Amino acid sequence: MGYPLRGLLFRLDPERSHELALTGLRALALLPSLAERLAGRWRVDDPRLAQTLFGQRFANPVGLAAGFDKDGVAVAALPALGFGFAEVGTVTPRPQEGNPRPRLFRHPGAESLQNALGFNNAGMAALAARLAAQRPYPLPVGVNLGKGRGTPPGEALADYRKLVQRLAPLADYLVVNLSSPNTPGLRDLQNEGFVREVLGMAGGLTDKPVLVKLSPDLGEEPAAALAAAALEAGAAGIVATNTTTDYALLPGAREGGGLSGRVLREKSFRMLRALAPAVSGRGVLVSVGGIDSGAEAYRRLRAGASLVQLYTALVYRGPGLVRRINEELLALLERDGVGTVAEVIGADLPS
Repeated sequence: MGYPLRGLLFRLDPERSHELALTGLRALALLPSLAERLAGRWRVDDPRLAQTLFGQRFANPVGLAAGFDKDGVAVAALPALGFGFAEVGTVTPRPQEGNPRPRLFRHPGAESLQNALGFNNAGMAALAARLAAQRPYPLPVGVNLGKGRGTPPGEALADYRKLVQRLAPLADYLVVNLSSPNTPGLRDLQNEGFVREVLGMAGGLTDKPVLVKLSPDLGEEPAAALAAAALEAGAAGIVATNTTTDYALLPGAREGGGLSGRVLREKSFRMLRALAPAVSGRGVLVSVGGIDSGAEAYRRLRAGASLVQLYTALVYRGPGLVRRINEELLALLERDGVGTVAEVIGADLPS
């Protein structure tokens, strides 16, 4: 399945294509009349898709995952693509260039990406200024937080403290990213002691919802125990999952970086099923990894997710994808005789 510009974009280096897409969205944000016309084409406005979470109205459950708009340049344009919410970042306290190029690779046969970017971003001061200039936001905006590449794990809490202090006032919710495979020592922080410590710190600085993003490469039982500990420590929810370093999933994958897209689908889904009993009724579960259709989004909602996110599928299927997913969700609700998206969340969980 393609879209008109795919052939052109795929002739370019993946990171260059990404930069061009962001440039186009940034320009779209400056052209509100054009953005509104595109919204008429790609946005689905239907109250059956809406939910109120974190005190915010989510017009639909399909969001843009962190990593696409690291520096918050496209927030104003995202409703025109049909998204119900967006997560910007990952942002670090200071600007950083990330890993040497090339560091982003396509696997078209598997509709997957391999990302070894390494939290390249302009830093929290630049993001804060850009977000402040775009308020009020046209959709709920989360901010994904990460420690700096050169920050030892033992000093990571100070990085997260700086990020929370600077960005919480500008975020509808925050996500503590402990699971990217591209920052040395980051995944070592996926332990109950640090999770409790970072959430206690955040809770003392802000009343904004704070979620924790986990890796798909954790064992299912340890991940469920860690999610439960995070909720006990004050987390508002869990984002599951980040990219995977299980390269056996994709023959021909390079060593290094994380895999996303279709190749991650079942692993991400299994992690969702493992986490849902621990999170259900206690917090919001956001599912990400391999979601590319309304049927897959519906499966994640029924398995316990309140929201879903995508990124890689947008690369392969184009800007009409979010509309198709939302239209398919409405058709599935009608098929099953269900009134709203909220009514199907966790429908497959044991009673």
